[in-house]
Amino acid sequence: MRALAEEQGQNDDLYIDSAGIGAWHVGEQPDRRMRKHAAQRGYDLSSLRARQFRSDDFEKFDWIVVMDEENYQDVMRKVPSHTSSNKLAKVVRMKDFFNDFKGYDHVPDPYYGGSEGFELALDMIEDGCKEMLKSLLQKV
Repeated sequence: MRALAEEQGQNDDLYIDSAGIGAWHVGEQPDRRMRKHAAQRGYDLSSLRARQFRSDDFEKFDWIVVMDEENYQDVMRKVPSHTSSNKLAKVVRMKDFFNDFKGYDHVPDPYYGGSEGFELALDMIEDGCKEMLKSLLQKV
């Protein structure tokens, strides 16, 4: 998403972050296989460090994008009790932005698979991010 925003000259206008549901890899770089596959596409993930999703992210971000239904349910369980329904609407699914992958219901987790899983995940994320950026730029 950062690379797409930079291509559009919008990198300074958007705050883009990533977080996981669990704390398993907090502080670590992305999986070495993902770094490798991303680098082959021109993305440098070496500066990224894992962090865990927090309840206060509902206040910080306009959109919270989840990769699958399990993530959606996990995020919704972290909703602070005082959160309004319009704040709940900011939790969106990556699949809602797919063009080339319409019909897919989630981005599969490539962690336990081979190279093809990382390539598919990157293809799907790139596809969704393109449409997401269009949507964001219409709101800015």
